[in-house]
Amino acid sequence: MKVALVTGGSSGIGAGVARRLRASGVKVVVADVAEPADVRCDVSVLEDNLRAVDFVMKEHGRLDLAFLNAGVASGCGVGDDFDPALYRRAMGVNLDGVVFGAHAAIPALKASGGGTIVATASMAGIVGIPLDPIYAANKHAVVGLVRSLGAALAPDGIKVQALCPSFADTAILGDARVLLEAEGFPIMEVDQVVDAFEKVVASEGTGECWFVVPGRESEPFTFRRAPGPR
Repeated sequence: MKVALVTGGSSGIGAGVARRLRASGVKVVVADVAEPADVRCDVSVLEDNLRAVDFVMKEHGRLDLAFLNAGVASGCGVGDDFDPALYRRAMGVNLDGVVFGAHAAIPALKASGGGTIVATASMAGIVGIPLDPIYAANKHAVVGLVRSLGAALAPDGIKVQALCPSFADTAILGDARVLLEAEGFPIMEVDQVVDAFEKVVASEGTGECWFVVPGRESEPFTFRRAPGPR
């Protein structure tokens, strides 16, 4: 039986993925600061990530898939509304949580003969978001991490992919929901993101960033090649 770890799995996209994985016969361990969770995990704390993976290995003896999904809205900008505590919280959960989660999961995935890491980034990791530059900054960092780790971990049989959804119907929208609805911007159902997640896991690629936007089939975003030296 395959075993998956899902961070931020108590609600939203994480909960949707956990349900879908369980329905397909995968044993799922949910790690979250909120209930219901199999193991409490503040992903911004390295030790919590290590403890979550240790729990998986002790309970099930293997790890095949790590879905590093936990995320928060930034809650501030970089101007007059800048709040160092909110900034550190957003960077801690959205970026450190992926770095720490990958660091914790890699030895377990290697011990299982390989596997997959999927990180929840965002379309904010591919395009600029003037209304929330801090969120865009940490999601761009996740995209860069995934693109780099894909090649680095391929020799170990570990795929690394990023899921990059647009606005989905989750609590992270917060007050932005009213603005989006007023502008007529479509808000996706969580199931559409979960469908894309399944495509990502089933794909043979690595180091890819899959966009998930309303009305389009999800696929890896094509980055232009950077100019090299002459």
